[in-house]
Amino acid sequence: MKTPPTQRTQPDLLYSEEEEALRAAVRDLLADHCDAPGVIARTESDAPHDLAAWKALADGMGLAGLLVPEEKGGQGATHREVAVVLEELGRAVAPVPYLTSAVVATEALLACEGEGGLLAELASGRRIGALAVALHIAPGGAYQVVRHEGGALHGELTGIADAAVADVLLVPADDGGLYAVDADAVTVTPQVSLDLTRPVATVVLDGAAGRLLGDAEPAVRRGLRAGAGLLASEQLGLADWTLTETVRYLKDRKQFNRPVGGFQALKHRLAQLWLEVVNLRAAARGAADALATGDDVDVAVAVAQAYAAPVAVHAAEEALQLHAGIGMTWEHPIHLYLKRAKADSIAYGTAGGHRAALAELVDLQAP
Repeated sequence: MKTPPTQRTQPDLLYSEEEEALRAAVRDLLADHCDAPGVIARTESDAPHDLAAWKALADGMGLAGLLVPEEKGGQGATHREVAVVLEELGRAVAPVPYLTSAVVATEALLACEGEGGLLAELASGRRIGALAVALHIAPGGAYQVVRHEGGALHGELTGIADAAVADVLLVPADDGGLYAVDADAVTVTPQVSLDLTRPVATVVLDGAAGRLLGDAEPAVRRGLRAGAGLLASEQLGLADWTLTETVRYLKDRKQFNRPVGGFQALKHRLAQLWLEVVNLRAAARGAADALATGDDVDVAVAVAQAYAAPVAVHAAEEALQLHAGIGMTWEHPIHLYLKRAKADSIAYGTAGGHRAALAELVDLQAP
């Protein structure tokens, strides 16, 4: 007897009441901790990360453990809730290591049998984790490894996001293992970063001791896939804020004794941008739902990232231009959004790379 084909479930792109309540709570918290002048001031200091905001998110609200099962010390939520949090973090360009620790490092640990309680520490916010793979590496892409020799790790890794505030690094080695290395055992040197709110660094290991967690390849792939899929939600929040703020500004600014937003040419540009942001919301929600349900995850992530980066960059560029002179000043936060959008456009793979991956996944090759 022939087995009938399984029916694919339709993705749920709508927000639940619980997700909207979570959004409101996170937005209120970020309004207190990550106002624009404060974020700009931090980017000018030697400590760009807002650890007070991180503590409020991780310890106060328990958001660092959303992806960790309850039996392992987390909240047992899904990627849908994490996506809502990331939308709000994107709206505020919050300088916190949420994507790198609560998503990428956590997902990598979930693929390891020997995590040994490290998940619970990351879920509680007591420790910050970072996967020691360069920020630009796409899911399934080749990544740098260090040398494992005599029970110690040796080598240099570059482009590691949020390494400066990480307490533990998850380091892939040439023996195929993924190792947990305390930050005190390595040398972290900041690199010049376009995105001042998510700095990258070089990590040097010179005989550092590491605890084997499991196989590196599946853990790294899982972490990067979740990072790429949920990065789209951060890009959605960024694009939505820049569009909303630009519309508000154009309603207030007047020229020839009428609001600038009333000119038809600008209306057309804003309408086009609104359509792009709405489509981005669908793609980002689709990726979050696929990660939560496990249905066509690779396709949904590739679709989201193929679309997200150009829209986020376009929204930030339009906001900068339509704010005219004030948008070019350091005091206005738009430059933070444009830099984050540009940096995100190469994080976890470029849009072109994801389009190529999507073509292979759906067997739609170029002629």
